[in-house]
This record gives sequence, C-alpha cells and structure tokens, in this order.
Amino acid sequence: MSSLPIATNHYFDNHFNRRGVKLLPNEFYTTGDDMVLVTVLGSCVAACIHDRTAGIGGMNHFMLPDDGEPTQAASESMRYGAYAMEVLINELIKMGGRRERFEAKVFGGAAVLAGMTTINIGDRNAEFARRYLALEKIRIIAEDLQGVHPRKVAFMPATGQAMVKKLRLQQEPSVAEREQELAKQVAEARAARHARARAKEHAELFTSHATPGAAKPRAEFAGAATAAAPAKPRIELFGAVGGVRGGGNSNSPKTVEEA
Repeated sequence: MSSLPIATNHYFDNHFNRRGVKLLPNEFYTTGDDMVLVTVLGSCVAACIHDRTAGIGGMNHFMLPDDGEPTQAASESMRYGAYAMEVLINELIKMGGRRERFEAKVFGGAAVLAGMTTINIGDRNAEFARRYLALEKIRIIAEDLQGVHPRKVAFMPATGQAMVKKLRLQQEPSVAEREQELAKQVAEARAARHARARAKEHAELFTSHATPGAAKPRAEFAGAATAAAPAKPRIELFGAVGGVRGGGNSNSPKTVEEA
C-alpha cells in the first residue's frame, strides 16, 4: 500500500453526474477514469496536469512553496510545493504519461485574509508554481491565480477540462479557519528561524572574541649555574632556511637552534 497521501474522499458528484474525489490540503490524485477531482483553495495552490495522448491527469493541493525537512513523512511533506509537484509528475509518468506531453492548469494563491497580504503566502505559492513548471518545461495553458477570493476547482483528468468558481469567504468558513491556522504556523516558523539565526550570530561573535590563555614560560637551567644563560629559541623549519645552522633540504619539519 502506498505511503503517499492519495485523496480518499470518494463520492458521486450530482452536478457533473459522475464519480468524484474531493482533495484536502496536502493530498493528490491521479487517474485516467472519467471522473471529477474537486478541491477548495485559499492561499493554497492546486496544479492540474494532463497528458491528452495517454488520457490521464491528476491534481495536487499544496499549502507552502518551500521544501520540507527530509525527515518528514510524505503526508507532511506534501504541504510543500516542491514535493507535491514532484509526486504528481512522477505518478503520472508511472501511469504512462510523458513529461514532454504534459499540460498544466494552475489555480489558487489568493490573499483571502486581510493579514495575509503581509505574509504573501498566496503570492509565493503562485510564483512557485509558475517557476517550477517553467523549469520542468511543462506548459501552463490556463491559470487563475492570486486575487482575494477563495476558489472551488473541478478538474476532469481524462479530458483535461477544468472549471473554477470564485467564492465568498462566508461560503467556506473552513477556508478562513485553515488560513488563520496557516498564517499562525508561518509566523511561528519565521520567529523560530530568526531566533536560530540570532543564536548562531551570537555564538559566532562570542567565538571570534574569545582568546586562548597565554602559556606560562618555563625557566631553563644549565647544570647548577646560579645565573643561567638565556635559552635559545627553537624554530620550526620547512626545508632550508638561510642563516640558520642545521637548516637542511628536508621537506619534513625539524627543530634546530639559532646560532
């Protein structure tokens, strides 16, 4: 059984008169069946990719553009665009799709809450989707991104047809709750990153100002003489050094005394 977060909310869609799957955040679904994939987006982005020759397609739903930690579970990593896009593309290729035939339609990335404009999650998600697909050389043939309205997206993976409906926030209270929680998580993550950066900067500053304790000199005596002659300094040499007795041509370090 796959550990990937494949959407499991199957139902019969009366509006489209066919079987459907509802995608929640961090999920994806791929198929060649005559069915409809549906999701509701706020600042999140859904990429719908279709291979018209193979008659297959799929959708993902990611929340943030940045990469997750390598140790995270797949269900947690799917919230990040880099992982969600990679999974969707790879699963379509496994089904017989060809990257050079893929066409994409992308939706979402709205600033549905007033405070979200300062965090810019929606804008970042939208720009990430465009940039990622451009790097993968997958053509975007339609998009409905950014703005201030939540969206309901319906995608027919077998034909590539997609429909989008703009919503009022009051129509989807779950979107508002999700956006508030996401904004809180992003703010906490940003504060944690800043705290780590400050701690690292403080540690480096402390290290750069630290000085090792000076070694105490040891007196050297020649026999039982009351006034010892000053000890001749010892010098580490690499190879021959002019003016120093005993300076040979060896490449290994040696210790000699000054004349």
